[in-house]
Amino acid sequence: MSNQDSSTVKDRSLLRKSSSQKMVLKEKVVQIYEAFFHGEDPSLSNPNFWDELFLLKVNTQFIESEIEKLSGNSLVDLKENFNLLFFQATRALKEDNNIRKVNALHTLCALVRGIFKKSHGNYGFDVINILVGFDAAENVMQSLIDSINMFLTDDCPTSLKQLALKFLVVLVTATDNISQNTMLEYLLINSVFESLVQILGNRNMRPVLGHDAVLLLTLLVQYRKYESANPYIVKLSILDDELALTGYAQIVSQLLLQFNRDYESQNEEPSTGWFSTLASMVGSMFVAEEKKMELMRANDSLLLALYEAIHLNRNFITALTHSHTPTPATSPPSSPIISSPPTSISESSPASNTSGTEEKPGSPSPPQPVVQPTNLLVTFLQYSSIVTQETKDITRYHNAKLCLIILTCIAEDQYANTIMHDANMTFRVQLHKMPMRHRKVRTELNPPSRPLINSLLDLMVEFILSHLMKTFPMELYIRCLGIIHRVLCFQKKLRVRIQYPWKHLWTALINLLKFLLSHESQLVKKHNIFSMASKAINIFNLFVTYGDMFLPNPTSYDELYYEIIRMHQVFDNVYSMALRYTSTESEHKDSAAKLTNHLVNIRAIINHFSPKVDAWAASNHLSSLTEEQVLEVVRGNYDTLTLKLQDSLDQFERYGEKPWETPFFTTQVRTIIGDLRKSVSNLNAFQQEALTELATINS
Repeated sequence: MSNQDSSTVKDRSLLRKSSSQKMVLKEKVVQIYEAFFHGEDPSLSNPNFWDELFLLKVNTQFIESEIEKLSGNSLVDLKENFNLLFFQATRALKEDNNIRKVNALHTLCALVRGIFKKSHGNYGFDVINILVGFDAAENVMQSLIDSINMFLTDDCPTSLKQLALKFLVVLVTATDNISQNTMLEYLLINSVFESLVQILGNRNMRPVLGHDAVLLLTLLVQYRKYESANPYIVKLSILDDELALTGYAQIVSQLLLQFNRDYESQNEEPSTGWFSTLASMVGSMFVAEEKKMELMRANDSLLLALYEAIHLNRNFITALTHSHTPTPATSPPSSPIISSPPTSISESSPASNTSGTEEKPGSPSPPQPVVQPTNLLVTFLQYSSIVTQETKDITRYHNAKLCLIILTCIAEDQYANTIMHDANMTFRVQLHKMPMRHRKVRTELNPPSRPLINSLLDLMVEFILSHLMKTFPMELYIRCLGIIHRVLCFQKKLRVRIQYPWKHLWTALINLLKFLLSHESQLVKKHNIFSMASKAINIFNLFVTYGDMFLPNPTSYDELYYEIIRMHQVFDNVYSMALRYTSTESEHKDSAAKLTNHLVNIRAIINHFSPKVDAWAASNHLSSLTEEQVLEVVRGNYDTLTLKLQDSLDQFERYGEKPWETPFFTTQVRTIIGDLRKSVSNLNAFQQEALTELATINS
């Protein structure tokens, strides 16, 4: 045999030996687990057993699959072994060896997932007793949570911190109904709130751990929130740590901003010819739609996080509206930009000459785009303009509803309103519009810099105009009109005048009334359209009664009357419709009667001015009048107009989650938990990453 052949045989022998050693190592772990599942205790004959076990890589899949195979009685019979393994894994978290900590956390994840999954069947056992044992549960869980807090706050490897958070996510998402997860009682007794807040306030830890920290805070707030006192609700509501609240806002903002950028990139106009791109468009259409739905589902948890922060914590409004310079969507170029500046100047950064060449004196410098300030509210308004476009499927509908609930909470907050109405604080908000047959432009590429209230009103007007369809989203319209009403009440109360084209709002409301009239027979079977119409009419009543307090000038007030007179037929028809239902025994009789009362001043304006306009036209021998001619008649006849003072126009019922929205949020939390459980279903990647990092540190 030649030396080369001898060397090849030797190499193959070594390879077989190496593979055999790996197989033996894997089999050793499996054999140990099998002994536990057979009711044995391998540690009795080996004093170093537990130290050795947690140095071996955990096979979480095997543990979970073996638990799945057990019958209910077998599971109860193995209670002592599960308690022992859980206790020893918790104890290993106190050791100095980080590899043991990583493997112990993975063992705990496998046990929690396996036992809770088995508990979904009707086996009649208590999860706490099977996992930890009633007698030891309080001490063991305190020790476990103490270790988790230590990992999150002390100087530990980042991967270990990540894994500690993943374990908490596994624990919190163990049941579909979070309030049925009795293990979370120990997280109420031994809080992780302070550790999660510390992560959010740490600019170095936040990019890596912040997302999971926000998710955990959000979910822990949901635990029995309608049944008993939840300390996480209390602590989040009084949190005044500016760094932590700003960090919380940044986490939500970055992920919503990424969604906005993905949407924009998917909807960019193709640069090549239509025929050449048709095939790729058709091929990618369904993939893009599926990806969009996945992103929206993923953002459910972020929207819930944003909602809880705004709903519970008054101090969060500062973080919501805090101005900052946005980070660029891509890295700055390595050479100076000499072409045209980017379209979206709010997401660009000034270019710098880093090519190593020296600019010649007198040569024109490259254009330096001005970076516009932004904040979370700007990002959220843009996000809302995307997700409220379509509401036909349940995911989009719930997403849109939560956006409108969040905007309702913002519109009720006086400080948020003060910031939004501040003429000295202007922002570029790129609002996206639903594609419709009568218009081509879907997005204003270079929007003007305006106060945020203008963008909010534009968003509401757009929603009113773009959802007049057979599948009428009545509930969302009620929210939309409520937001407009709250904003107007703020303006009336503080006499704030903004430069806004109010005619756009009046036209949208009139179109809504016309739609209700046209589809009365279909809509009245499903919805109380009289209550809806009353909300729209009362917005007009606010302008009529108090417009002189918040409209920018007298001309705007004149234009309001002009629109009411011009569209009098719509208001007359709404009154006639309501009157018909007051004379019959209908379920909507009372609502229809209220609507007729709300129309009193609108009808008074029409009945007062219309004859005078007709008389003026007749005296001047004119068959039709211009807008200016009608306005001249209006201005000359204000003095003889008598209006009725209507009560409570500037009052609204403040938003309350309980009891009306309890079913909605219960469903949302259940969906979020299901999605999060899938995201941590395979922890092998986290395990390998942690072990690799620890090996690097040790070397």
